[in-house]
Amino acid sequence: MLFFHKSSCDWMLVGLGNPGSQYEKTRHNTGFQALDALAKTLGASVTREKFQAHYALADYHGQKLLLLEPQTYMNASGLAVRQAADYYHIPPERVVVLFDDISLPIGRIRVRHEGSAGGHNGIKSIISSLGTEVFPRVKIGVGAKPHPDYDLADWVLSAVSKDEQPAYRDAVSRAAEAALYLIENGCDKAAARFNGK
Repeated sequence: MLFFHKSSCDWMLVGLGNPGSQYEKTRHNTGFQALDALAKTLGASVTREKFQAHYALADYHGQKLLLLEPQTYMNASGLAVRQAADYYHIPPERVVVLFDDISLPIGRIRVRHEGSAGGHNGIKSIISSLGTEVFPRVKIGVGAKPHPDYDLADWVLSAVSKDEQPAYRDAVSRAAEAALYLIENGCDKAAARFNGK
């Protein structure tokens, strides 16, 4: 069991999703899945409750990590992130967000150190709450809508198909790996290693 002083966390890793069993296997909950994979690697379980979120504390090569899954629903994710960041005195440049991206095909991930919300309501909420677009993120491809008329909400709340599962699971695993690599080596090196694969 690890015990942390209130202000001792070095990094926050945030997985985005919606609470509730009906959303568990949807594309929009990819961030939760990636954070769970990351927690498993660290021997942690994201089950404690505070900050309108589920969270865990972990240690990685001497770095104190806060793992966070907001339980506010996607479009208010920033509320939980801001509360936790304030409590542990974590600056935005040390808040790493893992989330689904419809602009990337299934199986692809992309690391960036800043950027706009790109239409993602969870990222939009975090930008608003932190007051900056400058925070690292790991985007996980969930594929584009099958045709232009397809409702976006219906698409991101759909399940990943059986055929897509192998590439999807691999991307989720690599996203977790990329987040830890970013912490050790910086965003640029993480992008060079993981982007485009």
